[in-house]
Amino acid sequence: MSEPQSNAYIIEIHDRAAGIVTRDERGFRFFSSERVFDSLDGRQFRSAREAERAARAVFSERSGRANSPLLAI
Repeated sequence: MSEPQSNAYIIEIHDRAAGIVTRDERGFRFFSSERVFDSLDGRQFRSAREAERAARAVFSERSGRANSPLLAI
C-alpha cells in the first residue's frame, strides 16, 4: 500500500520560509511568506519541486542584485 501524499508543503530557501504550496486540481499553488518571493504568490506549478526551483531562482536573482556594485553615473 502506498503512502498518501501531502496536500501542502513549506518551501525554505537558505533557512528562510519562502512560502507554502498547496495541492489543488491543477497542481500546486504558491503562497508567499516573505516579500522577496511575492512575485511567485498565487502562481500555479506542476509540482512542489518546481515551485521550490522557482523560489530558489528568485532568491538567487535578488541576492545577485543585492551584491552587484552600483554603477556611477
